[in-house]
Amino acid sequence: MANDREVLRMIWEGQLALCFQADPDEIVGLQQPENFYLMVSRLSYLPLVTDKVKKYFSRFISDSQQDGTVWFDYNGTPLKLHYPIGILYDLFQEDGNHPWCLTIHFSKFPEDLLVKFETKDLLESYYMSCLKEADVLKHRGQVISSMQKKEHNQLWIGLVNDKFDQFWAVNRRLMEHNGEQECFKYTPIRFYNEDGTYMQKLMSPIAESGRKKTVRDLLEELSTPERKAVGVKTHGIDVHSETHLQWMSEHLSYPDNFLHLVIFYENV
Repeated sequence: MANDREVLRMIWEGQLALCFQADPDEIVGLQQPENFYLMVSRLSYLPLVTDKVKKYFSRFISDSQQDGTVWFDYNGTPLKLHYPIGILYDLFQEDGNHPWCLTIHFSKFPEDLLVKFETKDLLESYYMSCLKEADVLKHRGQVISSMQKKEHNQLWIGLVNDKFDQFWAVNRRLMEHNGEQECFKYTPIRFYNEDGTYMQKLMSPIAESGRKKTVRDLLEELSTPERKAVGVKTHGIDVHSETHLQWMSEHLSYPDNFLHLVIFYENV
């Protein structure tokens, strides 16, 4: 079970400074509104943290656009609403400067590129499906299925309201090992390419020899004859090659219980 509580707390408290600017084509009137600034959790999602942003900019757009589905872009790239904010930052903010400046849009939702989450209930459903998928990989789904509905709700409410103790009072059960095993059956991981796409690969935290796998093993498994995987980043951290996958899964997973890893490659 995850027991380095200080690490869990540091990951939970990771924040990013965001600067939101309006789309000039949507503004009614001659004067462009000032930018809106917000500190947000790396672990959260854009639809959860932007109510104040929408309220602020809605004063400057036409009535016909008030009910449009809000979306955001960075330097012209639409941002996935179901990706954790931390992984979006790690993918697209190359220089690491703060604040990270995003553009808010109230119209022309790019349906070919983004999934709509018009209500928080839809995002909650997506989040719970990820939790269940992660537990199937770790415990064959036995832990999440044994929980009561109120415990599922407690995980979501803890995330939405930024309540560390409330969230981890339940999530610790999802981080426990089965029986005498020291590791999960499989490690829930999503591997992100630098273009923002991701893939999943069935990854055991244990090598055939019985030893615990490390980031070095992961990079070797992801490498191909054409390109070599050379680095991993998550939560803004370049992860050391000798870090165990099991430890990462217990301590560096996002609240959906997946490791979200940006993978860096070099051409061979």
